[in-house]
Amino acid sequence: MSLEERAKATAKNVEGKAQEALGNVTGDPQDQAEGKAKQVEGQARHAKEDVKDEVKKNLN
Repeated sequence: MSLEERAKATAKNVEGKAQEALGNVTGDPQDQAEGKAKQVEGQARHAKEDVKDEVKKNLN
């Protein structure tokens, strides 16, 4: 497990939530969409780390 990669994924998710919230407040659909996309990217990074952890676990 790469703690650094998990931290980056969490940061991307938080950044996306903030951008989506800003888009909701301002009514900007582009900010909303970009925020959601960043959240999906953060979730994908977490999933990748989960797979890597599972592979390492099964190799031992």
